[in-house]
Parts: sequence; structure tokens; C-alpha cells
Amino acid sequence: MVAISSWGRLGHWEHDVLALSDRHQVTQQLRNNRLGIAHGMGRSYGDVCLNPDGILWSTTGLDRFISFDENTGRLVCEAGVLLRDIQRLTTPHGWILPVTPGTQLVTVGGAIANDVHGKNHHVFGSFGDHVQQIKLMRTDGTTIECGPNLQQNWFFATVGGIGLTGVITEADIQLRKIAGPWLDTETIPYYDLDKFFDLADSSEADWEHTVSWIDCISSSGRGLFMRANPTNISPLPDPKCKKITMPFVPPISLVNKLSLRPFNTAYFNLKKWQAGRSFTHYEPFFYPLDNLSEWNRIYGPKGFFQYQSVVPREAGASAVQAMLKEITSSGDGSFLAVLKTFGNRQAVGMMSFPQPGVTLALDFPNKGELTLKLFQKLDAIVREAGGRIYLAKDARMPRDLFETGYPRLSEFLQYRDPGISSAMSRRLIGD
Repeated sequence: MVAISSWGRLGHWEHDVLALSDRHQVTQQLRNNRLGIAHGMGRSYGDVCLNPDGILWSTTGLDRFISFDENTGRLVCEAGVLLRDIQRLTTPHGWILPVTPGTQLVTVGGAIANDVHGKNHHVFGSFGDHVQQIKLMRTDGTTIECGPNLQQNWFFATVGGIGLTGVITEADIQLRKIAGPWLDTETIPYYDLDKFFDLADSSEADWEHTVSWIDCISSSGRGLFMRANPTNISPLPDPKCKKITMPFVPPISLVNKLSLRPFNTAYFNLKKWQAGRSFTHYEPFFYPLDNLSEWNRIYGPKGFFQYQSVVPREAGASAVQAMLKEITSSGDGSFLAVLKTFGNRQAVGMMSFPQPGVTLALDFPNKGELTLKLFQKLDAIVREAGGRIYLAKDARMPRDLFETGYPRLSEFLQYRDPGISSAMSRRLIGD
């Protein structure tokens, strides 16, 4: 048994870890009459990738590329391949993943199971929109090949299905053509939420990537709006980013009342003076924290929660304002706070998180009951607005909010593999 934690480091639980390394032998490894869940890089924040006292099927050994067509951009690979490794292989040939989340240190299987999104949802949707076919192994020994035009319901259940329909072993993905790895970027300071929404709306037609850092403890709702487009500028030297590691877990969270306000003020003012247009390599723009290894340690021994919600656009401004007010009143806060809009398009997966609207993501150090009471207040705002919580980030959502936020749950449960279980599935769905 091995003690395993997710990225939030809210605890370490004993697991029996079974490494999958041969995609042709996976069905035999799954047929052991013990409940398990697939586990990739463990970058989910809560309990979606955990199975305390049970089996974790580790997929990182399924890391082989099967085929890549440089002319069409079609890539077939095993589920344990990292998004980072795909892009470093394909960008020199003029292809890139159309959609990636805020870290590229996740597996293909994890990206599908959580139907991850990026900064360009209004243009390219979520990860599942670009998956052409999946090979899914069930614990009864059957193999299901599915896609948007092949056994569609199995595909729609697996994309965003948090690993509960089977173990993904292979994926066929359509990449997008690019002229190079550089982006034409612009950073614009704003001082209230009305300006954020003006920038978000006016940028959708002309900018592929849009995202905002927001100072969640500022009464005005100030922030930094960032937007970007791929560019065909002449090749520039790749950025030399020195990788830094957080070397230890401090005895208390470094994100606290004493540090938060000075940090947010300094960060806003520094970026305000650096605002404007520039050329930026895709890696630091898309994945600003990937060069700070083990950054989750800064929250100390108790770990941290991430709270990410999406609410419909018509309720977006009032809901975000209400959430920021509750956060300010609580005396808590986050310096990793992201605010962005989703496009007017429906997700592929039955249980996918993105929906048309506004999404706010914040990290909070774990202060036990104080933090959970704040989340109850945020839950009430999300519930009233008709929103939902992101399963890949969740560790404590109440079941009623899960059921109302994911209205296709009963349809999805028809495709659940009875040999698969996770801490999240037991908490929100039951055995």
C-alpha cells in the first residue's frame, strides 16, 4: 500500500497501486474483482482521482505514441502520454493541441475524463471536441471503441465522465495547424467587473485566448485581462525559463492574511506597468505555474481547496460580485484567482463542466470549518444562479448541488462500470 494525495494535498490515503504499462494486457489486469480507478499524474485537486484503501490503476506507464500524421495532424497515442510531450513532439511540425488546461503536466486520459478546457473555449470548446476516437477497457473484460461517430453514447459518457465508464487506453486526437509556437499577447488592467465583461465580450470576435487574473480581495473587482492570438512572426529563440522547485512544506500556509493583500497589490501594480502588447511563447502564457515545481506545497501541511464554479451569463455579473463580497467578508482570499467566460456552445460530455457563462476559480488554504463555511455561502450563490462546480477541482461539494448542476446524471449512470469506484463517486453518487 502506498500513501497517495491529489494536488490539493488535503490528506494522504493508502492505496494499492497497480501500474499499467502494456495496453494489450490491461483487460487482464482489470479483471481482479476489486474496485479501482484510473490515476494519471494526480493533478486533480480533490478526490476524483483517489480510491482510499482500494486500487489505483496507474496509467503513466501507458506513455507511447502510436502514430502521427504530419500532413493531417492526426495523433494516436496511449492514455498516459502527457500533453507536454505531445506539444513538444508536434509543434516543430506545425501542429498543437487545440485545447489545454492551465498545466500541460496531465495525461491524455485525464484530459478526456475531466474534459478539460483552456483559455479559448469560445473558439475551440473543450478537449473532448477534438477527440476522434477512444479505446475503453471495461472491468468485465470487454473493449469499447467509441467516438463522435462511433457508439456515440459511450463517447459522450466517457468524455467528462471522471473515469467511471472504464479505463481509457488509447485516444485518436485531431491537432490544429499553427505557424509557430509564438503568440501575439496583450495585457490590459481593469478596475471593476463591468470593465472585465466589456473586455471579455469585445475580445471574443478577434482574440482566440482570453483570461483574467482578478484581485479577489479588492472591493472594486480590479484585475488584469490577458488575450492572445497565434502569430506567424519569424522564429524567435525559445524562452529560457529556469525551473524552480518549492523545496519543502512550510509549517503554515504562506498564503495568509499577512501575505495576501501585499502580494496582490504588488502583482497588480507590477503587471499594470508591464501592460501592453508583446510576443510570448505559448508555454509561459498557457502554463505560468509549470516552471514552479511542487507549488502546491506553499499552502502548508493542511493543503488547499480550489473552488471553481460556472454560472450562466445572465447571472454572471451579480453572482461573481456576490461571491467576491462573501470572500472579502470572510477575511479569506486567494492570489491564484482566475475569471473568464465560456463561449455559447454545449459541451460534448454528459458530465462535462463547461457551459455558456462565466467561470471563477480560486485557491484557498485549508482552514477547516472556517473554509467549509465560506464554501457553503458560495454554494448558495452558485445554486441560485443555476451553475455548477468543476468535478476535477472538487473535494467537498454537497450532493444536491452536484445533482442539480449535472442534470444528465441519470443518463450517464447507465454507462458506469460497476467495477470502478473513487472517493468522489462514493461521496456524490454512492456505491
